[in-house]
Amino acid sequence: MRRPGHSRAAMRATDPAPGPEYDTLLTVLADYVAGGPDGRGTVLDSDLARTTARLSLADALGCGLLALGEPECTKLVGPAVPGTVVPHGVPVPGTSQVLDPVRAAFAIGILVRWLDFNDAWLAAEWGHPSDNIGAILAAAAHASRARHRRGEAPLRMEAVVDAVIRAHEIQGVLALANPLNRVGLDHVLLVRVASAAVAGRLLGASRDQVRVALSHAFADGAPLRTYRHAPNTGSRKSWAAGDATSRGLWLALLALTGEMGYPSVLSAPRWGFQDVLFDGRPLTLARPLGSYVIENVLFKVPHPTEFHAQTALEAAVGLHPVVRDRLDAVDRIDIRTHESAIRIISKEGPLRNPADRDHCLQYIVAVGLIRGALSVADYGEVAAADPRIDRLRAVMAVVEDPQFSADYLDPGRRSVASAVRVHFHDGTKTEEVVVEYPLGHPRRRTEALPHLEAKLHANLLTRFPAGRAASILSLLLDHERLTATPVPIFLEALAEPGG
Repeated sequence: MRRPGHSRAAMRATDPAPGPEYDTLLTVLADYVAGGPDGRGTVLDSDLARTTARLSLADALGCGLLALGEPECTKLVGPAVPGTVVPHGVPVPGTSQVLDPVRAAFAIGILVRWLDFNDAWLAAEWGHPSDNIGAILAAAAHASRARHRRGEAPLRMEAVVDAVIRAHEIQGVLALANPLNRVGLDHVLLVRVASAAVAGRLLGASRDQVRVALSHAFADGAPLRTYRHAPNTGSRKSWAAGDATSRGLWLALLALTGEMGYPSVLSAPRWGFQDVLFDGRPLTLARPLGSYVIENVLFKVPHPTEFHAQTALEAAVGLHPVVRDRLDAVDRIDIRTHESAIRIISKEGPLRNPADRDHCLQYIVAVGLIRGALSVADYGEVAAADPRIDRLRAVMAVVEDPQFSADYLDPGRRSVASAVRVHFHDGTKTEEVVVEYPLGHPRRRTEALPHLEAKLHANLLTRFPAGRAASILSLLLDHERLTATPVPIFLEALAEPGG
């Protein structure tokens, strides 16, 4: 088995002292965030990347504020031991909680992810790169406090936006060529890896310290996907990314203490990640690291649902006006879609909880046909009790369209196509509505921007009075003002009203 790694000559040229050769992948990732003569990593100069990263940050925080209305989520937001006070900790947006950095990263991470409403990335592996914002904000806040103690200026939000770009790139480019799902592993491993790298950068880690943190991130292994699939679908899928981003931060902090790393954690025969967990295949990067992922990331507007269902839902909503008065006459519903959607979210039989429902293509399409929209409440017990939903689910036929599957993986298209048609008992049928690119796709970015702003404003209003919500919205939409804002001032602006 080939063991990736830089040549010894290259290692001598870049490292102050000789040491074990690190797997190439770890070195490339570390160079991207903390390499080079100035230790600042790859230079990023894309205005599109910076603008989109700000939108991703704003959207993720809005999703987190909306999730504060969910008791099953908020019960997990707080110190590990109730009553623990952290005098100089990290504030959790929208709450009065001030937690140690690792626990704060967990809290922010689960808020961002809980409702499955933050941005998404679809490739050979899937995921949600803004899941890393938990570690990013917590690390930036912690680093700013440390800088204050040394008499230095705090980090500005410019550093957070930069970290968002890099976290998206690491997670997303790894996802392009490494289908963890094919071996039953969950994508949040890539959150842990990306969070360890960018948190290290924010905390001032050296290139070698970032490699140490990354080696530990892979040594942790990967969670099973079982909590995302029947018969075990459950709420862990809503907090797994929070767990991963907080773990990444913890590993970065550990590396800063001088803890040793594991250079061949990926490639070691028999005991390395690739042999143990990835069928002996090498983990690879499909393209050079830059800002490709953030520039092409997918936003969820206006419906909170698993991204592979977005186009089918959009088609169902489009059919709602011609179907809503004939629901009792529906004979069959045909859904053509891509292979990944079928493998992940096509489900028959009972759906046991909201986590089960928001990952069921048939449930989502049924709600779209019946109501012409979908909200967080539509996954709850009251909404799910509507007998029309299961009746429509029972007559759905879901099939793969090979062209849709090919276009999904085609880097020149990256579509998420689905088609829906409804047949009635009298032999009539609707037109087939085909949606290739959902509203949040880069090809429809200009069209989506007003919807993203409206989504953010509505989410802010769930937590803040109108005047304060407008003020925060103004800050989040003003790129120059936001990036110049010190991180502690930004978090103070998002503190719970009266907190």
